[in-house]
Amino acid sequence: MTVKDTESPDTPEVSGTRAVASQWRLVWWAFKKHRLALISAWILGFMMLVIVLCEFIAPFDNRHRDSQYTTAPPQVLKLWDTDGEDGFQWGLHVDGYVSEQDPRSLRITYEADPNDRVEVGLFVKGDEYELFGLIPMDRHLIGPKEHGDPMYLFGTTTDGQDLLSQLVYATRVSASVGIIGVLLAFLLGIVLGAISGYFGGWIDNVIQRIIELFMAVPSIPLWLGLAAALPAQMSPVTRYFIITTILALVAWTGLAREVRGRFLSMRNEEFVTSALLDGSTRRRVMFRHMLPSFSSHIIAALSLSIPSMILAETALSWLGLGLRPPAVSWGVQLQDASKWSVLSGAPWLLIPGLAVVIVVLAFNFVGDGMRDAADPYKH
Repeated sequence: MTVKDTESPDTPEVSGTRAVASQWRLVWWAFKKHRLALISAWILGFMMLVIVLCEFIAPFDNRHRDSQYTTAPPQVLKLWDTDGEDGFQWGLHVDGYVSEQDPRSLRITYEADPNDRVEVGLFVKGDEYELFGLIPMDRHLIGPKEHGDPMYLFGTTTDGQDLLSQLVYATRVSASVGIIGVLLAFLLGIVLGAISGYFGGWIDNVIQRIIELFMAVPSIPLWLGLAAALPAQMSPVTRYFIITTILALVAWTGLAREVRGRFLSMRNEEFVTSALLDGSTRRRVMFRHMLPSFSSHIIAALSLSIPSMILAETALSWLGLGLRPPAVSWGVQLQDASKWSVLSGAPWLLIPGLAVVIVVLAFNFVGDGMRDAADPYKH
């Protein structure tokens, strides 16, 4: 008995086409499911915005100092006011300061003065700067409407500098040291590790001896010698370049050995032999076939290396071995918080340390999310 296939009139017509998603789209879909990583990515995105537009975002210039308000406490940004002499008032503002000096310790303390209303505006005129180093501007995202009025949302430092402005400029320096240093280290580590693991032989021996030479140099004596060798009058830009380069040269060895081990285990795999027989060059086989096969591991290592580099620069600058004033970094800012006599009266000087913790955690969470999303065994 022959059964004839019939199509029901309610059956939808199959077009013969299918939806195809790229690998990066699959990674993005998987990454979005990691809520903590997604929130951390927004935090890092805001950090990148601060790096690019720090002169515009900072209320004051990096060199701004107000000797009248040293270690002044943070002010609360208010939208309306009911405590002033004029009754209820709308508009962004902060309360001014009233100061008092202790006759014994001679320490000046500040308190909020509700009768001294400091008007605050958005996109206000302030200190002049060059956006991207090219465009002359004097507009700031937020600041006092009357130039010179005290508006210090995060308080001031021991030198009378606005802590918020200093924090914005320090974010550019510290984060860029970490990112640029890690990129240089990864370039060295991936290239030399791949060459060492793929070719083996005397090439592998030479590269491994170079790695061992770098790993044998102790870090603390290296930085002590560097701090003594660098002249004190060296420009901040030159010191920044040297610090970034040294951090990169110290950090590439671990990744190079990891990449070497991966290439040693994969160079005899069938897909490598097939690519060579298909006419691919060795460089293409190394960097287009072998390296992407463990991209999730590289992403995880990259995400963990950036906060490590940031912490290294912060610690060195805090110890006086890294960047120094007038350069501004998180480590340089935390030098004021290293004295208990200062910190006991001005705990807001620890805010840069809080910024370090937030950024380091954000990088770690994003790295975890990217590692899980890029894992080929989960797709």
